[in-house]
Amino acid sequence: MNVLRNWLGAILICSLSVPAAAQGILIVGDSISAAFGLEISDGWATLLEQRLAAENKPLPVHNASVSGDTTAGGLARLPSLLEQHEPDLVILELGGNDGLRGLPPDNMQQNLTAMVQRSRAAGAEVILLGMRIPPNYGVRYTRAFEQVYQNIAEQQQVPLVPFLLDGVAGRSELMQADGIHPNALGQPGILENAWPVIREWVLTQRPAAIND
Repeated sequence: MNVLRNWLGAILICSLSVPAAAQGILIVGDSISAAFGLEISDGWATLLEQRLAAENKPLPVHNASVSGDTTAGGLARLPSLLEQHEPDLVILELGGNDGLRGLPPDNMQQNLTAMVQRSRAAGAEVILLGMRIPPNYGVRYTRAFEQVYQNIAEQQQVPLVPFLLDGVAGRSELMQADGIHPNALGQPGILENAWPVIREWVLTQRPAAIND
């Protein structure tokens, strides 16, 4: 009986001392994060997972990005993604297609805000990656579009990368022929824009959970 009691006690101690495994990072985005026109291995999401491993902070990166997706589409997909992956961090990279389709910025803001709130309700933190649209959409619309990201960042207290393609967009050597999607050479630049905010989040995580 004493042997059995000691054995059960040892199991209990071990179970209490083992940290919960990190569920990792979930990216919900559009073609920019889905590596449109490229091999998935060349995309910035894959480069992020490699960077985390190189920094000795390995975390799985679940890339649930879909080319052509809008904020409404992302919001509809989000509940099942949160249930499936149980992420520690959700990175939202959506809105570009809303802008290119001329959809109302107010609706875009409502959708992204709902995604932030649902992610937090599921126990995840959130990072928002902002986009910009071409100036031919008019000054009023482009300003309202960009303001959406600022509004959410301020109102929801979400870390924001103002323009994910900063230093990449507009440079022909880093873009595909369509002038919209970065090529393989442009993907490291995307990661460099997102990395400081992601790294800040990583540094707040328990080392045991990251290295589990």
